[in-house]
Amino acid sequence: MTINQQDLTTLQSTANTIDNDNIEKKSVEENVSQTVNSSAESDLIEEELPEEDSVDITHLRTPIKVDLSPVYNFLGAQTTQAWVNAAIENLPMIIQDHANCEKKAAGTAMNLIFRYEFSYDLQRKLAQLIREEMLHYEQVLGIMNERGQEWKYLSAGRYAKGMLKHKRTYEPAAMVDVLIIGAFIEARSCERFAALAEVIDDERLAKYYRYLLKSESRHFEDYLALAQSLSDENIDERVAFFKEVEAELISSPDAELRFHSGTPA
Repeated sequence: MTINQQDLTTLQSTANTIDNDNIEKKSVEENVSQTVNSSAESDLIEEELPEEDSVDITHLRTPIKVDLSPVYNFLGAQTTQAWVNAAIENLPMIIQDHANCEKKAAGTAMNLIFRYEFSYDLQRKLAQLIREEMLHYEQVLGIMNERGQEWKYLSAGRYAKGMLKHKRTYEPAAMVDVLIIGAFIEARSCERFAALAEVIDDERLAKYYRYLLKSESRHFEDYLALAQSLSDENIDERVAFFKEVEAELISSPDAELRFHSGTPA
């Protein structure tokens, strides 16, 4: 499409009529967009080439080695061996809860995409995240079908609720806390994929978990960048607070076994 000089003059005239509310909205948009742009150029989910992302896990590329030190440093505690042992003994439950986690992650990103409709860059990043999480959900459903595993009801564990109860009740602080909590959920998921891949007696499933590490290892940083973009203050103090809360949930006895549960009671 070609824009002539008259059209350009009209557009410029229209732009000059923006009211104070729109100016304030544009200021927030620029704040979010700058943060997203600065962290996204090398990390966008677009790095995952479409032709390499197949619903059928047999067609996935060979997993590359991923440096997980940022994930381990971010988390306040390591998964216990007791959880790993219990997960291996109850693998069908862990697989289905993994599927639930992917679906919930897509749902969280979908809620955000409606909340921050004014930012093109944020919308694009969230759309990519939703697409990726739903692809993973579909892949895990395929794994369940391949293993002859029927879908069963699984109640939610205490993990997410245990962090969300500390969420502040006013905006934008509440949304900042939600995003920080999302960062810990993503980081813990990555850490547990790595832990399971090391010991699971199913090379095909282990390969899939290793395949997930590249995308999952950067998601927590995406959430942190967005959280900081919405706050006028440094979020390090809130991150440190939730680091302690999350570590306690992971380390303390837990009556229910789930993908993000604590040490089996």
